[in-house]
Amino acid sequence: MIGDQFSKSGFVVLPGMLDAGELQVVDSALNGVTAGRSGARQMLALDWCTALAKNVRQQLVAAGLIPFDHVAVQCTFFEKSREHNWLVSLHQDMSIPVRCRVDNAELTGWSEKDGGLYVQPPVVVLEQLVALRLHIDECGADDGALKVVPGSHGKGRLREVDKTLIRDELGELLCPVAAGGGMAMRPLLLHASSKATGCSSRRVLHFLFGPTRLRFGLEWAAVR
Repeated sequence: MIGDQFSKSGFVVLPGMLDAGELQVVDSALNGVTAGRSGARQMLALDWCTALAKNVRQQLVAAGLIPFDHVAVQCTFFEKSREHNWLVSLHQDMSIPVRCRVDNAELTGWSEKDGGLYVQPPVVVLEQLVALRLHIDECGADDGALKVVPGSHGKGRLREVDKTLIRDELGELLCPVAAGGGMAMRPLLLHASSKATGCSSRRVLHFLFGPTRLRFGLEWAAVR
């Protein structure tokens, strides 16, 4: 079952989350707001993206990948192409977007990005979250597809020195995803990506889902 695979590996590829018509609608919407940009963090502020988040959420709930009370709390746009090309080293996603600063020794790594406030919460919070990378374009090996370390999400918060050791122990897997497909993953899953070597564009909407209420007095910056 998908849920069992997700629990064990920390990720699962979900083909066909959007059909051709839905992809065309999203493509048109993105062209209107992201032209010439390689990324944007505040996508949930857009009505069409909020509606898309609800569609994605329903599919994740139906697949047993998130609880019914989980909501979309962030959506980030990425585009990797010949004009906007980069590599991402092996890492875990540790920061979440919050409304305001809270004075608590358990909360670290406060930062501001694109006008938003972010913090690194304890593992007990990160373990509740699920990210969904929705692919608007075909993403193969030449397009900088994500590489993941299956099962590494169960290792907790890793020190830099331990990340390559865990990758060598558990192995690394390339995850191509077709246009309209998604990849659900735990933020603590070790992942990386290479530069694109082809001539195509790889656009991704990266949604983050979590419980409505957070621990440690934190509040989400946005809830959809």
